Amino acid sequence: MSALTPQSDMPTPTTDKITQAAMETIYLCKFRVSMDGEWLCLRELDDISLTPDPEPTHEDPNYLMANERMNLMNMAKLSIKGLIESALNLGRTLDSDYAPLQQFFVVMEHCLKHGLKGKKTFLGQNKSFWGPLELVEKLVPEAAEITASVKDLPGLKTPVGRGRAWLRLALMQKKLSEYMKALINRKDLLSEFYEPNALMMEEEGAIIAGLLVGLNVIDANFCMKGEDLDSQVGVIDFSMYLKDGNSTKGSEGDGQITAILDQKNYVEELNRHLSATVNNLQAKVDALEKSNTKLTEELAVANNRIITLQEEMERVKEESSYILESNRKVTKDRTADGHALTEARKQLKEETQLRLDVEKELEVQIGMRQEMELAMKMLEKDVCEKQDALVALRQQLDDLRALKHELSFKLQSSDMGVKQKSELNSRLEEKTNQMAATIKQLEQSEKDLVKQAKTLSSAANKLIQKHH
Repeated sequence: MSALTPQSDMPTPTTDKITQAAMETIYLCKFRVSMDGEWLCLRELDDISLTPDPEPTHEDPNYLMANERMNLMNMAKLSIKGLIESALNLGRTLDSDYAPLQQFFVVMEHCLKHGLKGKKTFLGQNKSFWGPLELVEKLVPEAAEITASVKDLPGLKTPVGRGRAWLRLALMQKKLSEYMKALINRKDLLSEFYEPNALMMEEEGAIIAGLLVGLNVIDANFCMKGEDLDSQVGVIDFSMYLKDGNSTKGSEGDGQITAILDQKNYVEELNRHLSATVNNLQAKVDALEKSNTKLTEELAVANNRIITLQEEMERVKEESSYILESNRKVTKDRTADGHALTEARKQLKEETQLRLDVEKELEVQIGMRQEMELAMKMLEKDVCEKQDALVALRQQLDDLRALKHELSFKLQSSDMGVKQKSELNSRLEEKTNQMAATIKQLEQSEKDLVKQAKTLSSAANKLIQKHH
């Protein structure tokens, strides 16, 4: 999807922006996701149109939302089908480390977030799919158990983390499809959380809910106490579903070139998005480092202030002890004037009150210093997490570049294959023309032979008649 998150359900603006930038998916690009059997096919929207006349504009929000819904539905189909097949082949209980299962939850999270209305807060807009999932316990009483379990988990601090935990518990109960159907059937309740053309409000949501029935054959077991569901970055790994040109059978050369070009365009587009994400994360890390430096300076100023107050408190203590000693001497000697004794008592009271005030201010400064040290530690932990995420994104960027080079090589190989096939077709056409000419000659010879046979037959009949 940070250590500096406050103790509430509201995520910080920095964490929310980083998570939103990392969760950019292909359905936000100008591509159409479709299915070719068991594989994922990509095509640019500039090359296709939904209706022949009139063509919709690609800038139309309704058209873009419809394309996003179709892309998400196709990704859900591929994810569910791949998860069921791989789980059945594996033959054991799945855990949270199983890659197809992780991708399924990422796709489901994107489906639930599609068209989600943002709630305005003092920190900005906050989008969370935990609100709609909380409604399920009102529609299906059996869901109250998992909702209560999610709220009791100690490690979850954000609504996103609670929503992810709810999906995992519902899959463990094998009732995820039932809960989603009950939720989709109440569009009057969903309209509070979703836009009218969101996936959960349209037919695609009902189709995905029906597909989830197949997951009841899967046994899954998750241990969520030690899992960090708040800060996970949900990015769909399209490389698991991309079609490999070497594995297809019986496809023509033009179809292979089109598929490879579509995949190449997708990789380049995703490469640009990842580069932009890496730059954004780098800028945020730099901003955090500057904030860290500023907090360090403020901490140094506070330390100097605390040292000054401690010195002042020591001086007040010395003055108080000196006044007390003087008071004792005055009492023993009893030679001081009564007025001087009263003034000394007043001065002692003032000095004592001043000492108490200084001690209170010192305690306040010490508390502020402890809070600043805690904030520094949390900020350092947050910077480390952002750097780890940046390293992971850079690694994924390198992998995509390697995949791009591989696809370019495959494209060159396909071009050579097309040229060879063209030469072979020309040779076959020449041989076909030669065989056609030979067949015509044979047909002409056959006609001549038939004529000669008829002539010989008539001649034989005449000789037989003459003989008789």
